[in-house]
Amino acid sequence: MDLDATYLRTAPSAQNAVDVFQGEWSSQLPPVPWPRPDSPAVAVSSGPTPLFADPRIDWAADRLAEWGLPVAGRRVLELGPLEGGHTAMLCGKGAREVVAIEANKRSYLKCLVVKELYHLQRARFLLGESTDFLRQTDEVYDIGIASGILYHMANPVELLELLARRCRAVFIWTVCYDPAFYERYPAKRATFSPPETTSHAGYSHRVHRHHYGEALDWNGFCGGSQPYCHWLEESDILGALAHFGLRRQVSFTQENVHATALQLVAMREDQSG
Repeated sequence: MDLDATYLRTAPSAQNAVDVFQGEWSSQLPPVPWPRPDSPAVAVSSGPTPLFADPRIDWAADRLAEWGLPVAGRRVLELGPLEGGHTAMLCGKGAREVVAIEANKRSYLKCLVVKELYHLQRARFLLGESTDFLRQTDEVYDIGIASGILYHMANPVELLELLARRCRAVFIWTVCYDPAFYERYPAKRATFSPPETTSHAGYSHRVHRHHYGEALDWNGFCGGSQPYCHWLEESDILGALAHFGLRRQVSFTQENVHATALQLVAMREDQSG
C-alpha cells in the first residue's frame, strides 16, 4: 500500500476534503464555513464554473414563484446534481427536501463532500440512474430539476415522460440540436450521426446521436452512462412536455460555444399553489 497516497498527516481541513478529487472539479466551490456552520468561511481551491451561484436556478425559482409554486417549503427532485451546486442553491431557497439522483460514482462522492462541507441537512443524494429511479418510484414531487442531463440520455423523451408523471412542474436546461447552429459551425456536427425518427409513449420525434469520443478518457467525465447519447431539437422537447401534460411553458434559447441551449420551466395548467 502507498501510505502517502492513502493517508493524510495534517489536521482536517475543507481543502483536504476537496483535494480527494483534485483536478476533477467542474464547480467553483464557494468559501466553506469551517469547521462548523457558524464558523467564518474559508476559501477553497476547486473548479472553474460558478454552479453554486447559477442564475439559471434563480430564473427558474422566480418563474415558478410567479406561477404560485415557490421553491420554499417544496419537495424537489433533482436529476444529475453533478457536484451539489444547484442542490445547495435549492436548500438555500428553503426547499423542504431535495432528493438528488446521481449516476456517476465520482460525482456522487463529490456531492457527499459538498453535503458535509456546506451542512446540507435537507438534501439526500442517491447513487443510481435517474430514468430507472423514476420508473420505479411512486413518489410525487412539487418541482423537478433537470439541468445538464437531458442531452446525456439515450432515450431523452422517456425522461421527459417520467418527469411529467412524477413532478407538478419542471425546470430544464439542456443543449439541443439546432440545425441553424450547425449550418454556421459545420465542424461541430462531426460527433453526430444522421438523425433518426423514433417514437416513445405515442410521441414521434427525431433524435441526433452524439458520440462522446475522447471525452470518455477524463476522470472528471460527467456525461451519460453510454458511450453515446441522443440530442433533441427544441420543438421536440417542448412538444414532448406538452404531450405528457406540462402545457404551461416559458422558454428561451441562447447559443454558447458548444451548441444552442434551451432553458425552460413547464407546469400542468392546474398545478399552481
